[in-house]
Amino acid sequence: MRNLRLLRAGGCRAAAATGTPLCFCLGTEPGAVLVGSQYGLVELRPGGDSVSREVSLTVDGFLPEDGSGCIVGVEDLPEQESVCVATAAGDILLCNLSTEQVECVGSVDSGLSVMSWSPDQELVLLATGQQTLIMMTRDFEPITEKQIHQDEFGEGKFVALGWGKKETQFHGSEGKQAAHRKQTEVLPASAWDDGRPRVTWRGDGQFVAVSAVCPETGARKVRVWSRELVLQSTSEPISGLEQALSWKPSGNLIASTQEKPNRHDVVFLEKNGLLHGEFTLPFQKGQVKVNEMLWNADSTILAIWLEDLKVENSNPNTYVQLWTTGNYHWYLKQSLHFGSLEENQLVSLLWDRENLYRLHILCQGWHYLFYDWHWTTDHGLGENNQHVANVAVIDGDKVLVTAFQHAVVPPPMCTYELQLQQSVNQVAFHTDPKHSGDMAILDADNRISVYRYGQSTGNDPSVKFGAVGGNGFKAAVETPYLDKTYRVDVSTSSNEVMNPLGLRFLTWLPDDSFLVVGQGQPAAQSILHHLTAVPHVAGTEEECLNLRLSVPVDGEVISLYCSPVTRTVALQLTDRRILKYLWEASTPVLEPWRSSSSSAVQFPYHCVQTSITRISGEEVILGLTDRCRFFVNDMEVASNITSFATYNEFLLVTTTSHTCQCFCLKNLSVKALQASLSSAAAPSSETLRKVERGSRIVTVVPQDTKVVLQMPRGNLETIHHRALVLAQIRKWLDRLMFREAFQCMRRLRINLNLLYDHNPKAFLENTETFIRQIDSVNYINLFFTELKDEDFTKSMYPSLNGGSNSQPRQQPDQKKVNLICDVMRVAMEHIDPQKYCLSILTAHVKKSPPELEIALQKVHDLRECVTPDVQAVSAEEALKYLLFLVDVNELYDYSLGTYDFDLVVMVAEKSQKDPKEYLPFLNALRKMETNYQRYTIDRHLKRYTKALGHLSKCGPEHFSEFLNLVKDQNLYSEALKLYPSSTQEYKDISDAYGEYLIQKQLYEQAALIFARAGIFAKALDAFQSSGSWQQALCMASHLGYTKDKLSSLARSMAGKLVEQTKYAEAAILLEQYTQDYEEAVLLLLEGALWEEALRLIHKYGRLDILETNLKPAILEAQKSQLIFLDSQKTAFLRHKSRLQVVRELKEKACENLQDSEVPNCPELELFSETSSVVTASDMNSKYTHSNSRISARSSKNRRKAERKRYSLKEGSPFEDIALLEVLGESVRAVEAVKGEIHILLKQLVLFDYDEQAGALQQVLEEVLQLMETSVPEIWTPDLQQSSVNLVLGPNSTANSIMAAYQQKRMMPPVVQDPEVLTPPKFNKNVQWKLHLLQ
Repeated sequence: MRNLRLLRAGGCRAAAATGTPLCFCLGTEPGAVLVGSQYGLVELRPGGDSVSREVSLTVDGFLPEDGSGCIVGVEDLPEQESVCVATAAGDILLCNLSTEQVECVGSVDSGLSVMSWSPDQELVLLATGQQTLIMMTRDFEPITEKQIHQDEFGEGKFVALGWGKKETQFHGSEGKQAAHRKQTEVLPASAWDDGRPRVTWRGDGQFVAVSAVCPETGARKVRVWSRELVLQSTSEPISGLEQALSWKPSGNLIASTQEKPNRHDVVFLEKNGLLHGEFTLPFQKGQVKVNEMLWNADSTILAIWLEDLKVENSNPNTYVQLWTTGNYHWYLKQSLHFGSLEENQLVSLLWDRENLYRLHILCQGWHYLFYDWHWTTDHGLGENNQHVANVAVIDGDKVLVTAFQHAVVPPPMCTYELQLQQSVNQVAFHTDPKHSGDMAILDADNRISVYRYGQSTGNDPSVKFGAVGGNGFKAAVETPYLDKTYRVDVSTSSNEVMNPLGLRFLTWLPDDSFLVVGQGQPAAQSILHHLTAVPHVAGTEEECLNLRLSVPVDGEVISLYCSPVTRTVALQLTDRRILKYLWEASTPVLEPWRSSSSSAVQFPYHCVQTSITRISGEEVILGLTDRCRFFVNDMEVASNITSFATYNEFLLVTTTSHTCQCFCLKNLSVKALQASLSSAAAPSSETLRKVERGSRIVTVVPQDTKVVLQMPRGNLETIHHRALVLAQIRKWLDRLMFREAFQCMRRLRINLNLLYDHNPKAFLENTETFIRQIDSVNYINLFFTELKDEDFTKSMYPSLNGGSNSQPRQQPDQKKVNLICDVMRVAMEHIDPQKYCLSILTAHVKKSPPELEIALQKVHDLRECVTPDVQAVSAEEALKYLLFLVDVNELYDYSLGTYDFDLVVMVAEKSQKDPKEYLPFLNALRKMETNYQRYTIDRHLKRYTKALGHLSKCGPEHFSEFLNLVKDQNLYSEALKLYPSSTQEYKDISDAYGEYLIQKQLYEQAALIFARAGIFAKALDAFQSSGSWQQALCMASHLGYTKDKLSSLARSMAGKLVEQTKYAEAAILLEQYTQDYEEAVLLLLEGALWEEALRLIHKYGRLDILETNLKPAILEAQKSQLIFLDSQKTAFLRHKSRLQVVRELKEKACENLQDSEVPNCPELELFSETSSVVTASDMNSKYTHSNSRISARSSKNRRKAERKRYSLKEGSPFEDIALLEVLGESVRAVEAVKGEIHILLKQLVLFDYDEQAGALQQVLEEVLQLMETSVPEIWTPDLQQSSVNLVLGPNSTANSIMAAYQQKRMMPPVVQDPEVLTPPKFNKNVQWKLHLLQ
């Protein structure tokens, strides 16, 4: 689907040269051409029109001075810094252009007709006048000499296996007569054949083919020889084989031409000499002769040089044709007409070896021309017109148009073809978006034919249907008609160099004018011609285009693009600058293209394809080089792009890794695009999809989702790129075009949840519109079955342009599926409940939990319906459908749950169940009382709560069964609700419930249940077990306990409270309920509740207890507190001094570690053992095993293990942490006894023990002062900081840890609980000191 576009044309005219050129080759220096004439060797440069260097061969007598000499071959040998020239007289010369020296390196007496060098310039083959071939090395040492004409076939001769004679073999449709038919005689070569041998090398230089006229038959034969000049094969006898010969560089075919009885063909031979395919030239038999054929270096283009044969009174016309192949069809892509002037007759043509698509041509009048071609796809421009997806393919004098909007027709077929008078060279589509299918076609005669769509008066004979018409069917495709043909004449003088393709880059502007680029007077300049149509002048045969103005361009234009959206025209010059042509201005001018930063844009490399688009609102120019480098303005964004296309806000690219990527440019920056192209996107991503190897984008079909790709062979593939599909669906949904969106989603397997998720609010508001547009029960059911409770715009189809849906999400209190089902069901019931019956059932079933009872009820209602509607669904059908959605056994259970036996039987009949299985069960149920029947069904379906409800209505005879069910299923709360609290049943249930709670050791709750039901004895025991002594005493009063009984109860409860060290509560019980105040006082003294004990002593007037018990207890308490404070002080000082030592060791270890500058040095292990420097890895290796063991223990043991984790053993890891922990505990213990000591001091003073009280107050004050001054030394600010941001831990990196080392910061230990690192607090609000003791 590609055409050849002329990027650049150039050349020169050597006015000063003498003689006529005979042959030429390319020089090593760029642009240099070496031409051989009758007098010598000339070097031409396209820069100027003069000869740059010349070597005369007549001086030394190698060529006669009368001009009758002939050069048969020229080859530039860069390694020898000379040019090899072969003359017809037989001399082989080496000419140095710099020194003008000529050296004869060999001579052949019989003369030479051909000199041909191998592609690697290691060998040279000479054809002599005696019909022999001489193979020589690059140093002109002969290897071997052979006769051109050989009798044998060669080494590749076919082996006959002796399977009978030709007469006995099968001849297919030709019949047996074919065997007896005589072979036609091979006709001799054409009269115009010059009889000279032709030589062509294979691309790798391993074989060479020679075509020569056989002296016996007079016909040409092609022989294939190896590098050592060993004959490999001889061609089969081919009648009318002509002189042109060219071996395809890729090596599989040799091209030549053959004149057949009714046509002129280009034929292909294999290396074994057999024919393999052909194509016909567009000329009558005997109309033209083919002088030469040449393949370009990558074997994609075949150039054919032709001349007219029958011409009277004038020189023949000369043509050069460029042919390409795709999908096994040969297309004539370009035709260069050189006219009949003698000075424009061709001498020779060559393809460039380095620039694959550059063709060099030399004419007799010393005109040298070169053409640079490249591939392009000509397709409609714009966005929304129905003809935008048209693609035009040039094929000789026809343009094959494929309308991809209607059908993907594989080439070489097409939708329709346009027949023109002359060969076509360029096709331009209209850049006005409203007429984007209209075409302007430039042919070899410089005429522009304009084809338009619209109201044509009749059928245009030049437009013929291709693959879509002609078989009796009326084609639905609209075809264009030939509107006008214009002649283009922009030449200013007659002495210009003859250039068949003087105009290139034909562009049809939106205002119906045309732009073409012509050649300037200095060859390195282009002229931009702006052409407009003039009113038709009567009497003239054809209309002319008026030259509105010509704008000279400072440089050669190598690409031109007009954007149909922005109407901008951009030109690229050979120096890669980008210019903008302001054609809409009153006086159009050229100005540099500037980027958003106001700098002039210049591509880093020549781009062969350019386009204009908008990225984030800024207009940019895109460029793609022939080496797959992709540019946005002057920034390279990728180097692996094989083709690209822009469509609306999308950019599509194919890559060398065989993927097609699609980007939305609306909210994308160039940097983001570069990042997206360089990073390999996830294969599941919306932007990327795999394609076949070598795919290229042909076009994107607008308002559809098709992307047409062409494979290397030429066949087409259509893909629906996910990004384009979703963008189109979103557009349809925004316009409430649900039907189009649904059909596209169903066809391309897009999840239907997107219909709702794209805009929930709009969907819910337009549910009826949705149902009426879809208008298919099956489609609505399909939509229901795909629904899921997730937002697909966040999971599966996140928006490409980054901005998430601005629509508010549905409130979370209602599930998405349930909401849609309810809204849709209401809408369907409103529109037509009969028609949408099955969809309504689906809506019930799809809800969670499924409303199967309602669905079954609806089926039952259908069954009961007396006068069914004709359109209505039968109950049978509805049930069948329901069984498709729900498992039959589940539906059977649900139908049983409706207590409707007719419905149950109806469902059971549809299932695989045996009637013997369900009928007896149903019959047994039918005989039962209604409530008991329903209880039985519910119990069978394990609906126990419902079953309880029904069973409670069955009367007291079933209560034992009721109670058993409650106990089995633990349904106590539900059961209690079914009976009034005054009934015996309520009491029985409460009794059972209480026992159940006691089993669970929930004594207090059990006691409350018992108490509520009036079961006071059990309530008393339960309250006792729970320790609620007040409630227990209440229960005792309910039970009417006597004073003695109450006393013993109180005593036993007091004993339990003492065990729990609740001395105050135990004392209340003993004093108030057993009147044993003496025991109560002793308990209070035991609990150090001095003031309460004093109150009781004075209440009962037992002052003797003061001396016997109270004072000794106070003094004892003072002693024990002194001992406690002393021990805490000693331990605190000891641990504090040890911590100091540990820290000093750690400092040293850190310094040593830093000096060695190796974080993982082996000494680290040693440090960690001796000084508690430990890294995370050390800790893991040491404690992993024990930790895993701990995790399996009980929580009590786990706490124990936690406490043990930090060992106080000297030298152990975490010793400093253990010390911190112990020191903190000491401070907290002393802080905790301040309140107790305050009360004790008051009692000591009361009983006149001032000395003991003063001693105790002083000791406590000293200990607290010591601790308060020590805390800042122990919990340093550095340590507290590290507790906030640890160097090690889950959030640290290797760099952060190293930075901590380099700051010489103490490496903080790895701690599980940061509380250890925070200093304990002192409560200053507690006033514990007594002022009178100071």
